[in-house]
Amino acid sequence: MSRTARLLRAAGLLLAFGITGTAALPPAPFPVDHRAMRRTVSYEEMLTFLKGVAKPGFITITEEARSIEGRKVLLVRLNRGGVKARFKVLYYAQQHGDEVAGKDALLTLIRDIAERPAQLPEDVDLYLMPMLNPDGAEAHRRVNGAGADLNRDHLLLAQPETRALHRVARRIRPHLAVDSHEFGRDNEDYAKRGWEAWPIITMDGCNHPLIPDYLKGAALEAVTTAAPMQQRAGHAYRRYMVGGPPPDEEIRPSTSEVDDGRNGMGTLGALSFIIEAGVRHRAPDPQADLGARVDGYRILYRHLLGDRVWRDRVLKLAERARREPLPPFIATNTFWANAGGRVSAVKVRELGTGRTLEVPTAMVMTDLVVKGSVPTPLAYAIEPSAATRFLPVLEAQGLRFETLASPRRAKVERVQFLRLEAPYDDLYQRYKDRQIVARQPQADVDLPAGTLIVPLDQDLARRAIQVLEPCLLYGLYGYPGFRELAKPGADLPVSRIF
Repeated sequence: MSRTARLLRAAGLLLAFGITGTAALPPAPFPVDHRAMRRTVSYEEMLTFLKGVAKPGFITITEEARSIEGRKVLLVRLNRGGVKARFKVLYYAQQHGDEVAGKDALLTLIRDIAERPAQLPEDVDLYLMPMLNPDGAEAHRRVNGAGADLNRDHLLLAQPETRALHRVARRIRPHLAVDSHEFGRDNEDYAKRGWEAWPIITMDGCNHPLIPDYLKGAALEAVTTAAPMQQRAGHAYRRYMVGGPPPDEEIRPSTSEVDDGRNGMGTLGALSFIIEAGVRHRAPDPQADLGARVDGYRILYRHLLGDRVWRDRVLKLAERARREPLPPFIATNTFWANAGGRVSAVKVRELGTGRTLEVPTAMVMTDLVVKGSVPTPLAYAIEPSAATRFLPVLEAQGLRFETLASPRRAKVERVQFLRLEAPYDDLYQRYKDRQIVARQPQADVDLPAGTLIVPLDQDLARRAIQVLEPCLLYGLYGYPGFRELAKPGADLPVSRIF
């Protein structure tokens, strides 16, 4: 496509959205110095702002979906290098409507690049989804208009907002991706001890076992090297961890499961991160320090873009991950542990004095232990009686599959469902709805017509495993609509083909 054709196409997209470029930028809904922010940007303010900064061929805005309540889910693309912009980046924010700093940081970043285009390297093709959950944002609530937690909808993709995110990700195939959230610094468990969590900004990388180690290693490197920048800016920063206060409670990286944006993007071959800013929910004005949280975010966003050497390295790692053969075994059961009994110092902030305390503890769990695994199959077979339930998931995930027109002989391993363990596991600090199953001996069987075959010789093979593998400790059968397909003592509707 010629440059003229590209510009005309971009202009058409802008006109369809009701946007035209302007010579001068209109006033932004936030102060010139983002560090002075005390109020988050609303949905309508965001629309007006984006309309004003759009410039054909440089900043384009497209509507990727409508929310449950009819609001627009927007994608902003910034590109000043044309076809030279080979390094593709996807930053997305406000999956949880009441977590605002990431969205505000992205909008100030757009403003800065619109005013000074040279801030965007010519080799970067930058895609931003500032407000993934506009319904939740307008109501200042975690969930979307259907009452769904979007960051727990990356397996089913039942919501229009998460379907849009994954469509965008599959279309652009980012080399770098960041999911943006906030956590409560002043939760009740800390407050009972007279403390609050120390960091105001945190970051961690993808950690699912199917993601190649070299991607996870590069992510941890980026997490570590961001510390001096945050320190110079005066922000308390550390690797993102979850858990209770030290020294008695477990503190560990976030889930290693796939039903979140960070690991979901990681299995597409992106160097994928989560950033979480710390909010004081109990404060008279929780947004009094919004400017500091936004500043911490912006430092990380720019840090991850790095220099040309870093971007070239990440691009090569991501492309390598997309060509990487599947491992011979799939980890089905993992948990976090402290393998060597290391003692770590965990910082907390004392509420009465404002002092930073260092609390020694052996409960920092950063070693991912594999407790169970199964051989990697060639494909999955979904029985005809369950096909209509699985079809929307396969299509939403972009997975390639075949519907058998006639019976086919195959070596099949069926999986018997034993039980679903609903309670939270206090010993291993595990989530509820653990699937307990038993593999059956392999046998040559005739798969009937109407069976769905999902092969693993496809580009999205790792995604197919995460969605369909029946031996995973956490999978589809803990979700409504699939829970009913799992009968204790009966075979699951998904079998493994060898």
